[in-house]
Amino acid sequence: QVQLVETGGGLVQAGDSLRLSCAASGRTFSNYAMGWFRQAPGKEREFVAGISRSGSSTHYADSVKGRFTISRDNAKNTVYLQMNTLKPEDTAVYYCAADYYYGMIVRTARHDYDYWGQGTQVTVSS
Repeated sequence: QVQLVETGGGLVQAGDSLRLSCAASGRTFSNYAMGWFRQAPGKEREFVAGISRSGSSTHYADSVKGRFTISRDNAKNTVYLQMNTLKPEDTAVYYCAADYYYGMIVRTARHDYDYWGQGTQVTVSS
């Protein structure tokens, strides 16, 4: 089992920045690729960003490319999502997830991820 706890959400204005953190425990963190997903009210949960086990590969949804940056610190068992130039349409509950996958690519499908956090709310006002 892997336990994931997200922190860092909040209420911000359009154009502001936030950094989300996801702390992992329970299994060897570096064995897992990590991803961030989000779910807005009435919408499906969607992929936002992902990072490979070593951190050498990353992948972003087109909607956040150039504004969000995913990173990880395997020594701290933590993955981060730096979100800049936030927009009202970024409002959602953000979830981190762990993918027990040894490939070099970053997978984007929800069903590929084995463990999920409880989510943290991000609200961007206009």
